[in-house]
Amino acid sequence: MTDTATRALPVAAPAGTRRRLRGGGPRPGTIAAFLTPFFLPFVLFYLVPVGYALWQSFLVVRRTGGQYGTSYTTFGGFEQYEQVFQNGEFWSSIGRIGLFGIVQVPVMLFVALIIALLLDTPLLKLKAFFRITAFMPYAVPGVIAAIMWSYLYSPQLSPVVDLLQDIGLHPDFLGPGAVLWSAANVSTWLWTGYNMLIMFSALQSIPQELYEAARIDGASNWAIAWRIKVPIIAPSIVLTTVFSIIGTLQLYAEPAVLRQISSNISSTFTPNMLAYAVASGNNYQQAAAISVVIAVITFVLSFGFMRLTSKKAGL
Repeated sequence: MTDTATRALPVAAPAGTRRRLRGGGPRPGTIAAFLTPFFLPFVLFYLVPVGYALWQSFLVVRRTGGQYGTSYTTFGGFEQYEQVFQNGEFWSSIGRIGLFGIVQVPVMLFVALIIALLLDTPLLKLKAFFRITAFMPYAVPGVIAAIMWSYLYSPQLSPVVDLLQDIGLHPDFLGPGAVLWSAANVSTWLWTGYNMLIMFSALQSIPQELYEAARIDGASNWAIAWRIKVPIIAPSIVLTTVFSIIGTLQLYAEPAVLRQISSNISSTFTPNMLAYAVASGNNYQQAAAISVVIAVITFVLSFGFMRLTSKKAGL
């Protein structure tokens, strides 16, 4: 009886252990050591450049003594932003990129969703091969992809154009009415696999028991895809849409490369190209203001879309 009672008594922890337990977790120095490798580059290469660009957007260059006087930089308030909003080329580029996004983003995401659903079906064979094939274009840098497609668009070099002309068609992929969609085709080819992989990963996390229960109830593969799979991976679709909105407003490489072979793409074709053209003219303050406006538009559209989809989902 005494032995049993003695064994039941708790053993007191050493004093040092009790002090460590009362400490409540890792020391501040340990936390700082783990966070510094992230926060230091984040501050130096993200926050500082963004802050510097924001500050530059409030500056103006003036001259003393007329056109040939000495130039100096001073605080101008919202003067640069007023010039941005009065710039017709800026609004033309916004309208052009808006049309691009309204058409290209839904088409790209729909194709990505179809491919993800096909890769997830048990009827498809060689899934690994088709998954790698669909994702492979994303591994090609955007500039290289635009150069590749420019050869297919060029009337002097393209075997596609020659083939279409042989059957009586005369396409002009670099014409004024088609060049925007030629750039959209390059973006779709590049990014469909990336969005597909996000959706496919979400599909892989769905429990198989849901499909088995649906088949017992008589649901076809089509019904399972559109009534079970798509609603469940809706957050992933929203995420890819937000990424696509951001990417659309950052469009630069594809039209910049196609501009080398087409006179229908100006230096102000997209907002980013306009900012670069203005900066190339040594008007860095105006370019900074354009960049800030693009960033604000991107934030408003992305956040607004997320809020809209959250309300519809009842979140």
